[in-house]
Amino acid sequence: MTAHPESNQFSGTARPEMYRFHNGEKAPLPFASSEYDARLSGLRAIMAEAGVDAAVFTSMHNIAYYSGFLYCAFGRPYGLVVTATESVTISAGIDAGQPWRRSHADNITYTDWQRDNYWRAILSVTGEGKVIGYEGDHLTLMQRDKLQGFLKPSSTVDIAGHTMRQRMHKSAGEIALIRKCTAIADVGGYAIRDAVKVGTREIDVAMAGRDAMEAEIARVFPDAEYRDTWVWFQSGINTDGAHNPVTARQLQRGDILSLNTFPMISAYYVALERTMFVGEVDDASLKIWEANIAAHEYGMSLLKPGVSCAEVTHKINDFFEERQLLQYRTFGYGHSFGVLSHYYGREAGLELREDIDTVLEPGMVISMEPMLTIANDQPGAGGYREHDVLVITEDGNENITGYPYGPEFNVVG
Repeated sequence: MTAHPESNQFSGTARPEMYRFHNGEKAPLPFASSEYDARLSGLRAIMAEAGVDAAVFTSMHNIAYYSGFLYCAFGRPYGLVVTATESVTISAGIDAGQPWRRSHADNITYTDWQRDNYWRAILSVTGEGKVIGYEGDHLTLMQRDKLQGFLKPSSTVDIAGHTMRQRMHKSAGEIALIRKCTAIADVGGYAIRDAVKVGTREIDVAMAGRDAMEAEIARVFPDAEYRDTWVWFQSGINTDGAHNPVTARQLQRGDILSLNTFPMISAYYVALERTMFVGEVDDASLKIWEANIAAHEYGMSLLKPGVSCAEVTHKINDFFEERQLLQYRTFGYGHSFGVLSHYYGREAGLELREDIDTVLEPGMVISMEPMLTIANDQPGAGGYREHDVLVITEDGNENITGYPYGPEFNVVG
């Protein structure tokens, strides 16, 4: 039994397994319908080539990419089912009509009045005995077993790698949105710079950057949903890792700082990251900082069509090795941007590492972010990192990060 399309009331005492609750009107999405249609067309080409009848997505990034809906799991499973003719998000009753309003797709709400209504809702779209595409990098062992039990597929095909490669190539609409995002990251950077003072806590500086970005996001994207924008602002020894959380440590004169702003708009993530110092920078630190900036500039010059991620990585490695600094490198030199966050998504096939042979192509968006970490008992101690976001063009790249790097601008307070 289903609910009336505009009502969440069920007839009699029946408790349905699922229903369609199309409450209100469709909300504006971050992209035009034609953008989602093009993504689905690309996906269906992938499915046809792999012999897949129905794709069952479970990850936040692919569901958001193909439908526009970014779910909040909170212990509940969510999905998107795509067939040759249908695209349907599967959501929990706790969200009511929001998943339908915020998606390009149709939507089915499953109830929690009996276990596994989620899989019954998926089955209502796929049918039994079909070839099912799934995400091998996301589907849990438990949910894989339930997929087998409820859908009884004739076979299954892991299409996660195929969808990742589709997401790596950005449309003009995506690049336009990412460009706006980097400008918002810059706003956060300037707010952080203004907040740096001796005695100020990391958390206070971070909040200044976050608040400035959230206000700017609401101004630039008045029709969006707002969530998950954050700042990592580290000082002193806390700069040694790229993802170290914010603390209440108070800034001291001469501290090395790491500015990291991360605006999140409609599941799209960008980053601004800069090395800074409070008041003054000593000679040993300045030498490391300038070497990392030189690697950053060299690395950006290498990002052009026809060059592989591994080639770029090896050349920057050689650059650092010539200066006897390679041993201080802690991770790869950059990665793709798009539908990702610190807790979902990753276009791992477009990372600047030795083991990635992907060749750069126009329309890809990638960062350059070399980092050197010097141990706390050594001169120049701390973590040094500069980070810019670049769009690969037909003959090179365009840097869409505006906030300045280097000691002339970033010795502050």
